Amino acid sequence: MLQNENIYPFLIILPIVSFLYSSVGHGGASGYLALMALFSFAPETMKPTALLLNIFVAGISFYYYYREGYFNKKLFLSFAVASIPLAYFGGTLEVNASIYKKILAVLLIFAILKMLNVFGKESENIKEMKLWQGLVVGAIIGFFSGLIGIGGGIILTPVILVLHWGKMKEAAAVSALFIWVNSVAGLLGQFQSGIALESGSFLLVAIALIGGVLGGYYGSKKINNKKLRYILAFVLSIACAKLFFT
Repeated sequence: MLQNENIYPFLIILPIVSFLYSSVGHGGASGYLALMALFSFAPETMKPTALLLNIFVAGISFYYYYREGYFNKKLFLSFAVASIPLAYFGGTLEVNASIYKKILAVLLIFAILKMLNVFGKESENIKEMKLWQGLVVGAIIGFFSGLIGIGGGIILTPVILVLHWGKMKEAAAVSALFIWVNSVAGLLGQFQSGIALESGSFLLVAIALIGGVLGGYYGSKKINNKKLRYILAFVLSIACAKLFFT
């Protein structure tokens, strides 16, 4: 991994991505996967590395949002009960490299829309979510989380906001822990299937944590990073196009 000829630009961009994702309660796996795709990392390296980074960055983000009092335990459990076993199961499956890239490209569209704040509008009329709805949504997102190597927050947050199940920061807090548990389950599933982490992954963790700590702190206290979000959306768009056409 660290032998990539463009590793230094990658290491410079990595904490910026973790900062932006952590600021909205996400671990950043879709961003990390997009970067790794741009820098031509192998799919078998991308998945476990992205989940490992997710575990640390989403954990930091959750800590800050939880400390500010935004966590809704009932909402989280409704999603997590079904998502955890499905994330583990998804992690045990192997996906053809070409199909993997196409699925990831589709999921990146959610990340791009989120960074452009398409799903950023809150509703004052919060609706109560039924248990079966949370179980179905959690199961579907959990499965694809383990299969592709994401935590699922980039999909869960828009769902919560569009269906008016919570407000922005509440959705961020729930998504952060949702990402954490799914990432752990997905990574365990990948270990079960024989995939191992490279030693260089832990250097990436240390670098990503720099952005994750800052993003979680400032995001939970409201930060205006509109221009940076647009830049990241542009980078994700390039990665998305590359995945679709390669």
